[in-house]
Amino acid sequence: MTLEANLVDLDRRTISPVALTVKGNRILRIEALNREVSGYFLPGFIDAHIHIESSMLPPAEFARLAVRHGTVATVSDPHEIANVLGIPGVEYMIESAEKVPFHICFGASPCVPATPFETNGATLTPEDIAALLDKPQVGYLSEVMNFPGVIAGDPDMLAKIAEAKKRGLPVDGHCPGLRGEDLSRYIAAGIQTDHESFEYDEAKEKIEKGMKILIREGSAAKNFDALHPLIAEYSEELMFCSDDRHPDDLQREHINGHVRRAVALGYDLFDVLRIACRHPVEHYRLPVGQLREGDFADFILVEDLDSFKVRETWIKGQCLYRDGKTLMGHRKAATPNRFETLPKKAEDFYLPRCEAMEVIHAIDHQLITKEEIASKEGPDPDILKIAVINRYANRPVKGLAHISGFGLKEGAIASSVAHDSHNVVVVGCDDESMAQAANLVIASQGGIAAVGKGQHRHLPLPIAGLMSDRPGDEVAEAYATIDSFVREALGSPLSAPFMTLSFMALLVIPEIKVSDRGLFDGRAFHFISPCRENNQVAS
Repeated sequence: MTLEANLVDLDRRTISPVALTVKGNRILRIEALNREVSGYFLPGFIDAHIHIESSMLPPAEFARLAVRHGTVATVSDPHEIANVLGIPGVEYMIESAEKVPFHICFGASPCVPATPFETNGATLTPEDIAALLDKPQVGYLSEVMNFPGVIAGDPDMLAKIAEAKKRGLPVDGHCPGLRGEDLSRYIAAGIQTDHESFEYDEAKEKIEKGMKILIREGSAAKNFDALHPLIAEYSEELMFCSDDRHPDDLQREHINGHVRRAVALGYDLFDVLRIACRHPVEHYRLPVGQLREGDFADFILVEDLDSFKVRETWIKGQCLYRDGKTLMGHRKAATPNRFETLPKKAEDFYLPRCEAMEVIHAIDHQLITKEEIASKEGPDPDILKIAVINRYANRPVKGLAHISGFGLKEGAIASSVAHDSHNVVVVGCDDESMAQAANLVIASQGGIAAVGKGQHRHLPLPIAGLMSDRPGDEVAEAYATIDSFVREALGSPLSAPFMTLSFMALLVIPEIKVSDRGLFDGRAFHFISPCRENNQVAS
């Protein structure tokens, strides 16, 4: 088949009309034309770091939505399902991905569990990491979140990094706020990238010390505004990623959104496209075509170089999206899971108020939180209660704390998507509502739920309590409905309340979070009491 459009050549940094011939799964010829043509051929966009599970869709269904936006490949850390199901969970993701012609490079997740301070469903040893890295579908060691362990020389972490080094594979980092000598020690251990920088100076230091920086714009963590100035100075050291993207956001846009914003800000078109299309291929050695004769036929046809509206997406010589229609059908997915806890009662969520309460302050668009102190007398009405329930065994609820920032006026919300161990996390205005929301999730063996105004909303997630087996558009619409209910009916000011909720149990991101075992200081890496007076040293 021969197609005509303007070729955006990232090697020559030129734009010219061509006829492009596809034969089999490769580009056979690219011939210059002496007349005007419409549209532009680009290499496909690549998400350089994403947890596909965050889309609430298995890989085959994720691909059906992603190709609409010109995405042809992802670098995907199956960390979420690995924490629930271990190696069989990773194998499930690989098997799903192989059902569709979409490039997914999976990582071996070294931090399963992320910390020893929470209950999860599996542990990946250095031997497990070695076995995963030997799989052809696994091409890198994914984010090394336990940066304190790396800096301290933890043998387990260093052994996992050594397995990647032995095979000459890339090693991803995860070190929010890390600076100075500790950063230098972390990099010296073999860490090559970071997607957690939230300040320009932090990212600049990491680049100057040899790291690649991934500019992240996801559903909860949005760092594009802070980091885009790096494009002018360090474009060759950058990639774009979303990290976590909920289904309604994936329905709307993907990496094309990063590209559109960067070009609109005046950055060089070729620099931006190299960040979006070329650098992940080079760094992770992806088998993704780059619009050259003999390459795999992985490319996109866009309407213009402003909106980047996608006309067609081609992967491995197949047109998978054309003029508003995805040319891949929905595939029924298996639903492996692990969910052992039983329904809870209102009294399970009792937490007395203290003279001075430790409060987690959630921040919109960020994974980090702030520590606040609130008085028992006349507390802010925004101070709600948060609980994390062990999903892997029927245990008493020990993970209880106070939280602000969610802004619920009544009711509660709950989710079994709770990074990284994926226990059940619930935030609410009263104990009865918290029990109702949590029990909706427990009854369906995973999902998200909201109760209030005499109503309830619920989206089951039967695949490991993380993903749905329904078509992507249905999941996106169901998610958008429950999300809107939380913001409009229950009063939350957060732009993505469920995404923010999912990170309140992520202990490796400071300042304070909560696990199923209790309130946790992510700076000092130890548990603290919900009552300030019981904490001998101020956090």
